[in-house]
Amino acid sequence: MTTSPPGTTPWPRTLGLALGLVTLVSALVLAFLWPSVTADPRNLPVAVAGPVEQVAQVEAGLAQSTPGVLDVTAVADRAGAVALVEARDVYGAIVLGPAPEILTASAASPVVAQLLGEQASALQAQVDAAAAALGAPAGSAPTVVVTDLVPLSPDDARGTTLAAATFPLVLGGLVGGVAIALVVRGTGHRLAGLGAYAVVGGLVIAAILHLLGGLHGSFLADSAAVALTLLGISGTIVGAAALLGRPGISVGPVVFLLFANPISAAAMPVEMLLSPWGAVGQWFPPGASATLLRSLSYFPGADTTFSWLVLAGWAALGIGLVLAGSVRGGARRAPEAGAATSTEAPAVGTLAAAR
Repeated sequence: MTTSPPGTTPWPRTLGLALGLVTLVSALVLAFLWPSVTADPRNLPVAVAGPVEQVAQVEAGLAQSTPGVLDVTAVADRAGAVALVEARDVYGAIVLGPAPEILTASAASPVVAQLLGEQASALQAQVDAAAAALGAPAGSAPTVVVTDLVPLSPDDARGTTLAAATFPLVLGGLVGGVAIALVVRGTGHRLAGLGAYAVVGGLVIAAILHLLGGLHGSFLADSAAVALTLLGISGTIVGAAALLGRPGISVGPVVFLLFANPISAAAMPVEMLLSPWGAVGQWFPPGASATLLRSLSYFPGADTTFSWLVLAGWAALGIGLVLAGSVRGGARRAPEAGAATSTEAPAVGTLAAAR
C-alpha cells in the first residue's frame, strides 16, 4: 500500500476532497439550470372579454391551438379585463367585440406578453371570417390592436435589472448572516447587528436599484421589502449557527442558494416552473421578494399581503432561532459552570489546610 510522504495530505483525503467538490459543483449546476431547462408555458391565466358565445369559441380555439398553455377567465367587458391585468390576477386579455384588442403587461412577464401578442394574427383571422360571413366588404373588418397596459420602464426596457436583483439579495443575506455568525458574540449584539445590517442594507440596495432603473415603487416600501429579505436570510443563518454551532451556517447556502433561489421565478412566470415548485418558491425569501418588488414597481393595485407575510415570517423565524440558541447556550453553560465550581471547591479546601 502506497503511503503519503510526511507532511503531505493522505491520498484518500485528497481524492475524497476532489470528489466532494465535483459533487458540490454538479449540484450547483443542476440547481441553477434545471428550472430554466424544464420551464414551459403552463396554465398561464388570461382573461377573455366579450359575449359568452364568442368567449366560448375563442377559448375552444385556444385550447386547440395552444393546449394547456392558457387558463382563460371570462369577463364581461374590457374594463373588467383591465382591472384583472392591473391587479396582476392575469397576464393579459383578449377583448372581443366591435373593437377587438389584445391586452398585455410586459412588466408582469415579457415572455407572456410576446405569447399573447402572437395571438393577434389568429384573432384577426377570426374577425375577418366573421365579417365575411356577414357579407361585409373585404378589408372592412376592424383591425386587432395590441396594447401594452403595464409596460416596462424605459430605464429597464427588458426587465433584466429587476430580474437579476434577486440573486444579489440572496448573496447579501448569505454574506451578512455568515459574517455575523462567525464574528459577533452575544445574543443582543447579534440581534443588533442583524437589525442594523437589514435596515442600512435595505436603504442602500433599494437606492442602487432605483438609480439603475430596476425599481419604480415607493422608496420606503422597496427598502422595507429588501430589508426583510436580508433579515430573513441572514437571521436564519445566525439562528441556525446559534443552535447548531458552525455546521448550522451551511443551512443558508443549502436552503436559500441551492433550493429557494432557482425556484424563485424571478425571471419567468411562476406557472412556467414545474408544478408545484413555482408555488413552493413563493414561500421563501427569494421568490417572495421578487414577486413583491415587481408588484410594488408596476402593479400598485395588486394584493401583496402574502409576499409581505412570507418575508416577515422568515424574519421572525431568524430572530426566534437566535433567541432559542441563546437559551440553549445558557442551559448548556450552566452545568459546565457548576462542574467547574465543584472542582474548585476541594482545591480551595486543600489550600486552606496547607496554610
